[in-house]
Amino acid sequence: MSLLSDLLNLNLSDTTEKIIAEYIWIGGSGMDLRSKARTLNGPVTDPAKLPKWNFDGSSTGQAPGEDSEVIIYPQAIFKDPFRRGNNILVMCDAYTPAGEPIPTNKRFDAAKIFSQPDVVAEEPWYGIEQEYTLLQKNVRWPLGWPVGGYPGPQGPYYCGVGADKALGRDIVNSHYKACLYAGINISGINGEVMPGQWEFQVGPAVGISAGDELWVSRYILERITELADVVLSFDPKPIQGDWNGAGAHTNYSTKSMRNEGGYEVIKAAIEKLGLKHKEHIAAYGEGNERRLTGRHETADINTFLWGVANRGASIRVGRDTEREGKGYFEDRRPASNMDPYVVTSMIADTTILWKP
Repeated sequence: MSLLSDLLNLNLSDTTEKIIAEYIWIGGSGMDLRSKARTLNGPVTDPAKLPKWNFDGSSTGQAPGEDSEVIIYPQAIFKDPFRRGNNILVMCDAYTPAGEPIPTNKRFDAAKIFSQPDVVAEEPWYGIEQEYTLLQKNVRWPLGWPVGGYPGPQGPYYCGVGADKALGRDIVNSHYKACLYAGINISGINGEVMPGQWEFQVGPAVGISAGDELWVSRYILERITELADVVLSFDPKPIQGDWNGAGAHTNYSTKSMRNEGGYEVIKAAIEKLGLKHKEHIAAYGEGNERRLTGRHETADINTFLWGVANRGASIRVGRDTEREGKGYFEDRRPASNMDPYVVTSMIADTTILWKP
């Protein structure tokens, strides 16, 4: 008699050319991920060759019950680390039956910005540092913390080693390998300052692919925590008090910034970002005011400042960039629950297209 695990690990290619495609989209909250699977007749590597599909938008907060059909368009394909073989994960965005992007489809406007000739010419690179917190399922309290109590103060946990410091490492390493298998350009992981909090980095990725890769890496992490019976939180300040919040620091450069003389281009871009500080803060994630307090490696939410190697600034420039006169900068303002389509395209729009 087969075990459930045996059936889950069946290799479909032994008996059929058919594959399973898991279609993924962003739900009505703008942060919840949804997915469902369909059978295809054979392997597919080009999203344009995948069929569109639909879902009941009234059950995801994305359409009224009397007109509930929402259409999802395949946009990017990744290998499926759960089913493996030729099976795939498909990142989609959502439209009305008439072909209009629905309000929660932030990818559509981002793709328009990234297709502008001036933006294409600058080849914007992004590296996103996604922080998150692992929670015990039944009590919604950080993994490894005593229920209703607290661990020792921050200090030993950042990049820490040991059963009392690195809480949830198996989940983190499983996610790391699964993202590499899927074809996501995940570039690293580390334990964060608050125990039970971790970070992974996606990038460098160019243009719209940064958003696609971060969303699918979040999906993979949600699936892994589901298997581990642990809750994943992207709350920017999951625990009040003297504990670090969770952000999604966004590293950014253009071709002009990476070339000789790029430091002057960087400073001009930072000046533009300062002029639009309020607009960016409004789009950088919900609840960010609980995190951007001027403490715990943040700048106050109402203050824009930049500095070299300053983790208490809105924008941080690295020592290497200052010394070499070219490179990249880090926007430290985005919250962990930000939409990468919004943040990446907004940075490009402000720094490349906007002419104040």
